[in-house]
Amino acid sequence: MKRFVCILALAFFALPAWSAKKITIGELTDMLKAMHDQQKSDADVAAALKQVQLSEQLARHKMNDFGAYAPGPLTTEQIYVLEARSAVMPPPAAELPSTPAPDAAAQKAILDRAAAYAANTWAQLPALTATKTTLRFQDNVEAASATSGMAGNAKEVVVGSSVSPFQFIHYINSSESVYSSEHGAEKLADDKTRWGANKMIALREPDPSLANVFQDAQTGGTINWLRWENLNGKTAAVFAFQVPKKKSHLNANVCCFPNVDQTGTSRISTSSIAGISGGPADSIGNLQTATDWHNFKSNGVPYHGEFFIDPDTGIVVRMVTQFEFKQTDVVHQQDTRVDYSPVKVGNKDLVLPLKTVINTEVVPNGDSQAAGKFSTRTTLFTIEYKNYQLK
Repeated sequence: MKRFVCILALAFFALPAWSAKKITIGELTDMLKAMHDQQKSDADVAAALKQVQLSEQLARHKMNDFGAYAPGPLTTEQIYVLEARSAVMPPPAAELPSTPAPDAAAQKAILDRAAAYAANTWAQLPALTATKTTLRFQDNVEAASATSGMAGNAKEVVVGSSVSPFQFIHYINSSESVYSSEHGAEKLADDKTRWGANKMIALREPDPSLANVFQDAQTGGTINWLRWENLNGKTAAVFAFQVPKKKSHLNANVCCFPNVDQTGTSRISTSSIAGISGGPADSIGNLQTATDWHNFKSNGVPYHGEFFIDPDTGIVVRMVTQFEFKQTDVVHQQDTRVDYSPVKVGNKDLVLPLKTVINTEVVPNGDSQAAGKFSTRTTLFTIEYKNYQLK
């Protein structure tokens, strides 16, 4: 068995840069152990991790276990990438409770409690502010900062390796902003940043509101039992839901993409060049590229996802939404996972967003309709909230 694990680990160093092998959490653990035993360098382990994708969710408790096998910050960076990319996947089957599914009446009772919570508690939350810390991981662009913010602003993280940063996802930067919400719905502030032109995107719609999503799923979609799952030391009831376009109240607004008709267009008058079409020799030429940047907007996007519900109280402790875009859209993916947790705000005990993970894939050049001729860009956002206050 040990020999097999060593062969598995060594195989990753022989993978071509464009391949991505899907592995389980168990296989990832074996791989890290084997490379640790072989005393592989931080750059080597990180390069191997860049060439895998997980088929199961990497939970934070498991990440902490990997600390013993991480030889340095490059490896730690890629472990965070794997966590974000697997955020909406189910955990390993061995970690799921063996409790039988509740009968139809019990399922309905859980959903009824959750519906009452979403409408009567979540939708009635007071106006709040908090500090919002966002970490950005991305491919196809160089790192914009040498600091990370991972693991409580782990600013020791160093970005860079022998593998081209344009091929793999790595840490880009972190930022802090003011989070504002009212009745459980986020309120976005104005943003004058030149997104798109700076080789990065911004999501210009608030994170999905629990009250709105639950209402969509309950009145216009379908909700079905999925599984039990352990979260924060307690068993949660997981329900899958589907919302068609005609019943969806979620919108997409991603900034920004170039106008394909103008990108790269050179404008020059032949009369400005001496000797062409009889133009005067002293005419002034004008050679430039004009690009208009615009948001991708789509209203009523169909989507599916999951509710993770405390079966006793109906409190939703996690929500996943996954947009279903058209193949010709310049945005291919926008998956959002929001984790909720009890927070003391003033003299109130509230359940509020504690962490959000968003996985996106876009066509940065805006040419998604050119089938087979476009490049994509993956951006992962991990967001944490702290210092909640009544507004």
